[in-house]
Amino acid sequence: MSKKNSGFDPRRTLSVGEVATRAGVAVSALHFYESKKLIASERSEGNQRRYRRGVLRRVAVIKAAQRVGIPLDEIKAALDSLPPDRPPTADDWASLSTRWRDDLNKRITELEALRDHLDGCIGCGCLSVASCPLRNPYDKLGREGPGARLLGEKLMRA
Repeated sequence: MSKKNSGFDPRRTLSVGEVATRAGVAVSALHFYESKKLIASERSEGNQRRYRRGVLRRVAVIKAAQRVGIPLDEIKAALDSLPPDRPPTADDWASLSTRWRDDLNKRITELEALRDHLDGCIGCGCLSVASCPLRNPYDKLGREGPGARLLGEKLMRA
């Protein structure tokens, strides 16, 4: 997303170090976000990254979303739905957070179910592949045939 801009005005932009300091993230995080097309920079005539000030709000949205466990690909899709020429607004954040709310509630429910199963398993310590309520509830995987099984959602439905 980096681009050269012939109308570049360094007084209206921030260096990568300034953004990192003001946003409270590492310079490497900004480079990573840029490589994932979550944020964009422009290049000065000296080929240095320069960011528009609105990037600070985008980084804030990214960090808030990451804090609640939103995957980067979902954050990118959400940011892509916003106009690129302005920073996200409070209304934008309300829309994005509403969009993520159902998924967060589902994950909270799944984590609570895992926690409740964990309490009963701590005492036995067996983690038996055949009978452990966390690893293989009711030996459901054995009934599906031989071989490895993905447990993600199957474990949550137990």
